[in-house]
Amino acid sequence: MRRLVYEVSESVRIAAAQIYANKLRSVLTALGVIIGIVAVTLMGTAINGIDAGVDRSFAGFGDDLLYVSKIPWRARAEWWKFRNRPPVRTEYARLINEWIAATPNSALIVAVPTVLRPFNLIRGEYRLNNIITFGTSADYARITRSDLKSGRFFSEFEAQNGTNVAVIGYDVANALFPAESAVGQSIRVRDQNFQVVGVAARQGSFLGIFSWDSMMVIPLRAFRRFSRSTDDSEVRVQVDAKRIVDAREELRGLVRRVRQLPPEKEDDFALNEQAIIRERIDPIKNGIALAGLFITGLALFVGAIGIMNITYVSVKERTKEIGTRKALGARRRTILLQFLIEAVAICFVGGVGGLLLAAGLTQVVATLAPSFPLVFSAGLVLTGLGVSVLTGIFSGFAPAWSASKLDPVEALRYE
Repeated sequence: MRRLVYEVSESVRIAAAQIYANKLRSVLTALGVIIGIVAVTLMGTAINGIDAGVDRSFAGFGDDLLYVSKIPWRARAEWWKFRNRPPVRTEYARLINEWIAATPNSALIVAVPTVLRPFNLIRGEYRLNNIITFGTSADYARITRSDLKSGRFFSEFEAQNGTNVAVIGYDVANALFPAESAVGQSIRVRDQNFQVVGVAARQGSFLGIFSWDSMMVIPLRAFRRFSRSTDDSEVRVQVDAKRIVDAREELRGLVRRVRQLPPEKEDDFALNEQAIIRERIDPIKNGIALAGLFITGLALFVGAIGIMNITYVSVKERTKEIGTRKALGARRRTILLQFLIEAVAICFVGGVGGLLLAAGLTQVVATLAPSFPLVFSAGLVLTGLGVSVLTGIFSGFAPAWSASKLDPVEALRYE
């Protein structure tokens, strides 16, 4: 064991000396590995960033919700097939909550009515157009995962009385109140003033997914003063995440009963969930992965061929040295380790260089496109280093094996 440790340490020393003596050749040889590691690292960073961006965008809405809607999210492009369906009325939430209260073992937790519409918000000389505004109940605070930066959510009393109070998003607050706190201030919606009682913490948005940052939430009864339309109404139902399948079937049966659908008729409503949106993100991730794997595979293949050729050249250049070492008693294993470790060392140095370059490019992208989240994780670093080591083993084994099999007499006579 001690001999093996000595052989490995000596091979590492020789490899370092050879790389230092042939710096330019080593860098050019490792170029393919560098490109491959950059590609695989940026691919992983982008995929992790997409996941993080989607999670961040969904964080304010909860991932344990079912949405009772008129149109299924999967078929938005075919809305004309569902446009004649009866609307989902906000009073369904009251009926669902009555069912929940009367059913101790229900997989449903709470139902919240929501209706949305864009409104223009005005505060003095500041104006924001088409801000998505939610009309909802005080229970909305129970199902959202967003924290409040300041203030509070409106109360049940304010919701029942239709008080003109509002909770606004981070970006809305910054735009309307750039130099002061928004809480306690008033904003105008059409001809009515609303007092800001809360400001949501910054959430961020990604790929056009709705974000709390650019929205406003007001009591449903206050919302009804501006719009009686039910076209954009839905009921959000928080469910037991561990019983999601049971909750979906329970809610489907309950809504069918509320809408008085006979058994032979199909559903005239949709139960949507965030998994549907996540499914739409998967093709983007798959496309990035395929492109990254192609570039990575091509670069690493070219790099491996280059390292294999250079290692063969190194074997030829040092044939007499190999013969001398064998004549002095060096084992085949010692010679094999020497050249194999040299190839792995070049790949490892290329891997480190590729990771440093990828980290720098990640910072550049983060600066130029701050809305696109990039996650450069320790797992990607380990993956990059692992890929570079495996590339070195793959490309260096054949030349190292040929060097270990050289006959010492023939090697000493080599010119």
